[in-house]
Amino acid sequence: MQPSRRDGRPKEHTGVATAVANAEQLRHPTNQAAFAYWDRIRAGRLMPSRADLDPADIRLILPCVFLLDVAHDPLDFRYRLIGTKMASHLNRDLTGCWMSEIAHQRPPSRIWSACAKVVETRKPLSSDTPYVGKLHEYRETEDLILPLSADGATVNMLFVTADFLP
Repeated sequence: MQPSRRDGRPKEHTGVATAVANAEQLRHPTNQAAFAYWDRIRAGRLMPSRADLDPADIRLILPCVFLLDVAHDPLDFRYRLIGTKMASHLNRDLTGCWMSEIAHQRPPSRIWSACAKVVETRKPLSSDTPYVGKLHEYRETEDLILPLSADGATVNMLFVTADFLP
C-alpha cells in the first residue's frame, strides 16, 4: 500500500523533484523547519548566502543537513558537510567527495538532476523516494534542496535536508 498525500490521494514514488514555494508543501517537520528557516534568512532576497546560516539556529535539524559545494564548468557537487543522522545511513563517509565520482549519483541520477535544477532555477525543490536502508520502519525519504549564493545571483552551495517517513 502506498502512503497517502495530504489530500488523501495515493503518493507516487516518481523521484521527480517538485518546486517548493512554502513549508506547508512539505510533509516532514525537519524539511518544514529547514524551508521556514531558509525563507526567513533570505530576507526578501532570491536566496540567502552560506554566511547567513547559523548552526545554532538550526541545531534540531543539523543531524539531517547536507551542505554541497557547487562547481561550475563543468557542473559538479561536493559534499562539504553531512549531518550525523544522514551519515549513519550511508555506506561510507562522502565528505569531500564529488557526486561525479559516486556511481549512483553521477548524471543522469535523480539526485544529480535535482541539484542541477536548483542551480539552474535558483529555486527550492523537494522529492520523495522509496527508503532503501537498514531500518524497516521507514517507507520513504523526503528531501529538500535549497539554493545558497555568495553573490546573490549564482548558486554556489546547496543546503539540503532529508528525513524518513514511516
